[in-house]
Amino acid sequence: MKIKPNENIVESLRDQALENLEQGAVTAGYSANVDEVLYYLNEALATELICVLRYRSHHFMARGIHAKGIAQEFLVHASEELVHADMIAARIVQLGGEPNFSPDGLNTRSHVKFASANSLVEMIRENLIAERVAIDSYRDLIQYLGNDDPTTSRMLEEILAMEESHADELADWLDDFPKSNVSEFVIN
Repeated sequence: MKIKPNENIVESLRDQALENLEQGAVTAGYSANVDEVLYYLNEALATELICVLRYRSHHFMARGIHAKGIAQEFLVHASEELVHADMIAARIVQLGGEPNFSPDGLNTRSHVKFASANSLVEMIRENLIAERVAIDSYRDLIQYLGNDDPTTSRMLEEILAMEESHADELADWLDDFPKSNVSEFVIN
């Protein structure tokens, strides 16, 4: 049995859709504060961009007997973080904003820092710290959005799942190194 839409409801939805057409995907039913969401999404974009740069740097700088496979995984993580950045930038545009790719202030907009590392263990550790920061940042943003922006929440949940996977993998790598003599893995 097909349910026929109430003509009054359909006409009302059409009238609402005709209002503020220039706002694109942001309709009258969007209940989040769009300016705040755009601000937080630009922070998330900066966070992802810093992660891309740090992972790529570590990919090229990793040295030692254990480095080859881990360096390759750093490159994989960098590519996945870039996909996250692209997803966030696309959502910012959908909400009528402008993604901030400017390198000026990138470190101050980001929730993570670009940290140098002198050993493979330090690289893994710095990446794990950044992933854990990103995990908590995304959880906080998802909670903040609640049901006010389900599209952004779903996107962030997808990103969060990948960040948790990265953190789990990095923690496993860290466990693989001997605890007693980390200095043997120092990059010269």
